[in-house]
Amino acid sequence: MALGTATVPYEPRFDTGRICLDLLSTSHPGERLDSLAPLRAWIAGARLVPPGTELAHAGPSWPAAFRELRGDVGRLVRGYLAAGAGAGAYPYDGDPRTYRLALDRVNEAARPAPPAPRAVPGPDGALVRQLAGPPECAALLAVVARDAVELLTDPVARGALRECAGDDCPIVYLDTSRGRRRRWCSSEVCGNRERVARHRRRTAGTAARTRTRPA
Repeated sequence: MALGTATVPYEPRFDTGRICLDLLSTSHPGERLDSLAPLRAWIAGARLVPPGTELAHAGPSWPAAFRELRGDVGRLVRGYLAAGAGAGAYPYDGDPRTYRLALDRVNEAARPAPPAPRAVPGPDGALVRQLAGPPECAALLAVVARDAVELLTDPVARGALRECAGDDCPIVYLDTSRGRRRRWCSSEVCGNRERVARHRRRTAGTAARTRTRPA
């Protein structure tokens, strides 16, 4: 099987609008890429490889490599958000070397060639996409790193970066909604949670007023 036989402990989310931002969301609400099984699931779900691609060759160093890239991309993305739209320079968290090191590592990760595709006849004769060989970790990391480079160097795209307005949700997404009014990483997750909380507050307020109203 392409994803192995281990049980995947969570369902990966791919609703941020960019691959590199989807990678950032794997650290919330807890570490999601702590082993090969969820990493294989994430790689497949992010479409870094064609459906059905075998990833049995993935090694124990892969999760740590993806987590390292995630940390570096996160420093760059959150640096931009902290600086605010239109800022001339990103903040460095008190140490310019931290930002620069993250930038250098993302650029380095983007250097290798991504997995090479090829077209082959499928079961019905129609051409389908496969990879020329088993994808190496560096090649897969390059896909994510290049997406981050493209995002952060595109003024329009990076201007659409938003952090979820949900309580305790750090997920960053690309707001492509009409009028740029999207508030949550997911309307079904944080949006629904906020609507439930508002309803409870209204209900509690009504009950309190009823109890204190003179007879």
